[in-house]
Amino acid sequence: MASLSAGLQLLRRRSANRSAAVERRNLLTVCRFSVKTLLDRSCFETIDDSSPEFINFVSILEHILSHRLKGQITWFGYESPRSFWDYVRVACSKVPHNCMRSIEMMENVRSSRAKGRAWIRLVLMEKRLAEYISSALRDFKTTRRFYEDGAIMLGEEAGLLADTFIGLNTIDFSFCLKGAGLDGTCPAVIDYTPYLKFTQSADSISSDEEEMRTVGSSCSESSTPDKTATAASIFTEQSNLFSKCKRFEQKYRMALEQKGYLEELVRLREAQLAEAVSHNKALQQSLADVHLSHTVEKEQLEYIILELQDQLKSFHSLDQLSVDMSLSQTSLEKSHTLGLEVKPASAQWAHHGKEETPSLRGLCGSLTSVTSYKSLASLKSSECLASPATEISSPGFTPS
Repeated sequence: MASLSAGLQLLRRRSANRSAAVERRNLLTVCRFSVKTLLDRSCFETIDDSSPEFINFVSILEHILSHRLKGQITWFGYESPRSFWDYVRVACSKVPHNCMRSIEMMENVRSSRAKGRAWIRLVLMEKRLAEYISSALRDFKTTRRFYEDGAIMLGEEAGLLADTFIGLNTIDFSFCLKGAGLDGTCPAVIDYTPYLKFTQSADSISSDEEEMRTVGSSCSESSTPDKTATAASIFTEQSNLFSKCKRFEQKYRMALEQKGYLEELVRLREAQLAEAVSHNKALQQSLADVHLSHTVEKEQLEYIILELQDQLKSFHSLDQLSVDMSLSQTSLEKSHTLGLEVKPASAQWAHHGKEETPSLRGLCGSLTSVTSYKSLASLKSSECLASPATEISSPGFTPS
């Protein structure tokens, strides 16, 4: 039993290694194809985030950089998933004039996956992707620390892959580092459809039908055995039937695999379509909210403008009132100066022997016009005003 379990573990290990090797070889082949298609498309149009060739290339590059990437061991001993940006940030820190600090300072990029995608776009615009990958591969100690055995970054193919990326320096990329392509929640999905080659044609279909007819005829002949047939001819006929059945089985399995892949691709597209529809609904809701907030702000601003207009009208009325008050004040000052000029005549009247009383001083101080002064002069000339001496010597008063 122990030898049987050891044999099963060995078989599982071999199958896992075989599947890992197949996955590594497929990723490298598809990456070369994507670089070639990207170069071909750049001859006719500008490459940006909306180009399907670029989206596929970025997805393949993310899969290559994340192939057999080790998880991060936490303080409690658990292993948490890690993004390829953690490796790039450490391994490419020795590149002269690198963009690592710029990526870290971006406000709209939060997650590690989003930072890695922003780094890919930025180095493509700088035409230094091959330089960064080569520098990371030269730091073998860091690469060994981040990747497990069998990873693409630890193999010899990684150096050839870096040389393949040199051809991308001829493309003038133009990206927006605030677009939806930097969303860290969206997984990187590789579209293998452009790289599949269907060789089935009308000739192959006719040959399949002919083989089916030959199989049917051979089966009918075998059902009615000829007495003159020998054992050798029967054996050769059975071997031919067996080989034809094997070929049909292989074709059936290939068609079944293609059918499964296409069904998986349809499910993926349906999921992406549902996600796009939900995202569109969210955008429409946010647009409606923004439109409502803008309408409310517009009404508030209109109300504020009306209030400011009312305050401006009141300020104009206050300015007019202040002008009228200043004019009245200047007229009062002029009348006061005229009263000061009339004052010497009253002094001359007091020189004739008339003594001023406090009431008379108040009366003289209140005179601010020429008309009042003339009335005072008429009172003086008619001697209607009484002095304190005359008041004392009036008939109704007896001195003590």
